[in-house]
Amino acid sequence: MSQKRPPDVDLVLSFRATRNSAAPKHRTREEARKAEQQYKRLIKTLTYAGLKAVGRRGESLGHILVFITCPPQHVEELVKRERHSDFLSGLPVTPATSAIPLSPADRIRLVHAYISSSPADGGLGISPDASEWDLVDSIFPLHDREFNDLWVRAWTPRYIASVQLERIRDQFGDSLALYFAFLASYTKFLVGPAAFGVLAHFLFPAYSPVYSVVISLWSIAFVEWWRVKERKLSLRFGTRGSFKVERRRTQYKHGLPWWRRELRVLASIPVIIFFAGLLSAILTSIFVFEAFVTQLYQGPGKQLITFSPTIFFIIFVPRVLAIYQAVAVRLTDWENHAHQSTYTASLTLKTFALSAIVAYLGLGLSAFVYVPFGEGVMRWVQAWLFGAATTHHGFKKTLFSVLNGTVPTVGKGSAILADTLAGHATENATAEGLTQLWHNNPTTLQTKLNPGRLKDQMFAYTVTNQIVNTFMEVGLPFVLRSVSNFRQKKATQSGKESIVANNNDQPEDASRNSSSSSVGSVTSAPPKKRVVFEDEKERGGMAERAFLDSVRAEAALPAYDLFVDYNEMVVQFGYVVLWSTIWPLAGTMAFLNNLLELRSDAFKMTVHNRRPIPSRTDTIGPWLDALTFLTWLGALTNSALVYLFSPQLLPTSIKSFSATTNSTLLAEEHLVAASGGSAATGATQWGVDGTATAAALTATEELLMKAVIVALVASHGFILVRLVIRHVVQKMFWTSSGEVEERERRDREVKLQFLKGSGAQLVGSVVVERTVDGSDGVSGETEVLDEMQFYDHDEGLEEINRISKEA
Repeated sequence: MSQKRPPDVDLVLSFRATRNSAAPKHRTREEARKAEQQYKRLIKTLTYAGLKAVGRRGESLGHILVFITCPPQHVEELVKRERHSDFLSGLPVTPATSAIPLSPADRIRLVHAYISSSPADGGLGISPDASEWDLVDSIFPLHDREFNDLWVRAWTPRYIASVQLERIRDQFGDSLALYFAFLASYTKFLVGPAAFGVLAHFLFPAYSPVYSVVISLWSIAFVEWWRVKERKLSLRFGTRGSFKVERRRTQYKHGLPWWRRELRVLASIPVIIFFAGLLSAILTSIFVFEAFVTQLYQGPGKQLITFSPTIFFIIFVPRVLAIYQAVAVRLTDWENHAHQSTYTASLTLKTFALSAIVAYLGLGLSAFVYVPFGEGVMRWVQAWLFGAATTHHGFKKTLFSVLNGTVPTVGKGSAILADTLAGHATENATAEGLTQLWHNNPTTLQTKLNPGRLKDQMFAYTVTNQIVNTFMEVGLPFVLRSVSNFRQKKATQSGKESIVANNNDQPEDASRNSSSSSVGSVTSAPPKKRVVFEDEKERGGMAERAFLDSVRAEAALPAYDLFVDYNEMVVQFGYVVLWSTIWPLAGTMAFLNNLLELRSDAFKMTVHNRRPIPSRTDTIGPWLDALTFLTWLGALTNSALVYLFSPQLLPTSIKSFSATTNSTLLAEEHLVAASGGSAATGATQWGVDGTATAAALTATEELLMKAVIVALVASHGFILVRLVIRHVVQKMFWTSSGEVEERERRDREVKLQFLKGSGAQLVGSVVVERTVDGSDGVSGETEVLDEMQFYDHDEGLEEINRISKEA
């Protein structure tokens, strides 16, 4: 007997009748009545709209999965309606007689748009965000497992960087195809920085000006090339200008003036600044604690105390980001965007602003605070720790004495206790009976600072973090799912055992009297609900049961978020462009990571997430603006880093300079040594140390001000260079490209078909319209008016001949 095929399903709607299983009984009954009314209205709305809809049990009590499919004739109507809208809006239109079949992604997109768009746009208005459908949890399509397996396996090591865009677009839509096109293009472009970075790392001096200039030019060239590439892809996909036909959001409220919406957008700026300042303060405090306080501590548990900054980061930063994300969503909702593209762009920019602070602030503090003023900040921290013990009295003095490790000892026992806290032997106690938990020798502070800190941070960000992120995306979901399945299996077994025990303990008559209550207890607890599933038989047999189990497993997966993948790549681009001057191998590490990222993203999307809903788009949206901003910021940071830390810019001799100039040169040498570059002769101190004079401190401050001026000059140079590169790229890759010529040809064909349909015909290169009486003409005139016979003779040749005769 042949196995039955699973039914055709376009979309699955997740409906939750109740969200709190522990609610009181009267409230549960009210929620059940409300759910019954809304569910009946849902099925009725879908059915009357020409769709087929049927509900099945979900994974828990009150969870219903509504399976929706659209009949072929109704799909054809949706296709015709979209093509009509595209034609009126100037988008490329596929002829109605075209034999090209409708792709799975387009079918899902059309049906989803029909269900979720507002009634004003011809839709049903059924959306999880609509207030009248508050029990609708989500709407998602089902994975095509056969395609997913073939797609993931297609990326062999030989073709790891190749992407079959047409297949991805047919299966997942334009937005996913555009992301993988961006990822593949970015990975191929990284070949240059990867190879040149290896060369610079082994052959060039640290903070090489040549490498910095090349990486800045590369970043501008890539962004401008991609700006043209995505336009060509939009022509190839037929989505150029798709924002013109975008449906309005169901949450959009009509009647709000444009200027009021713009004011709401501006009102979010102070909120962003507040959270950015709060996050910067937290990160700066963690930075000071990690870079300075942990280096001064010498007491017991010194190895453990080094992990405290990471613990503080895990405790505070994610919570601040979570609060900010909730506020950002509320603000973006309040802005009342009409279309999903503008809503997503606004929310993306808000979110990426703080993501960039988390990603880059640590390196910025190390480069422009730790390196120039490392020992000075260390002395300030030391003074803060030890100075209070001599200037405060009473409780404050005692508290700071304990923190500083200067605990007075009285008697033998207390001396041993104090020595134990300090981590020293009793015989090493000072004559005054004080124990030392902190390093307080001002002459050896420079040994507590790390000249290789910047390179260590770059290695952590570009290697360690990327390995951890890959595990979090690919490996961790397997672990969490295994733990969840194990716990569910144990709960199911315990539920079975409790049911059997209760049945054996109760007499038969008592069992009959309490049957209703026992059934109620079985259906109310999640483990016992699973027992009911196992005891039931689906009407479609084992095939339907296997199909429903697969759908329930997909419904339990999280929705795919394209923001996470774009954010990861753009942040990585920022590390390469902004900071790879510190460690040129950053581009190489990014290239190697992205070779795996292509496959891991595909694997993550097809295994660990629901299938994304396809959408039409012609650009990567706000991420292109973020890339452009990072290229500009990269010009600033590269110029400042090279000016401050490059040993190639140091003079070979300082003998002929005055004392003030000597201080400046010594400060330059200190910065080069502090940043991990090759120190010049005589650079014996690290940064602005205690032996440096006031002139040396002033010289360092002047160097930083000059670095700011250099960065501003580089900013203006960036604008000019970008204009030149944009012009060259435009001429090379856009003008007269195959995609542009193909678009012009198709537009001409569509217009000719329209003219023929309106009764016009093409004679030569002129369009001639058939008149009412059957004659060809373009106006109401039939003959030329010339009663004077003005056009019968010409005087031009006679005038020319007169010139010859006169000569």
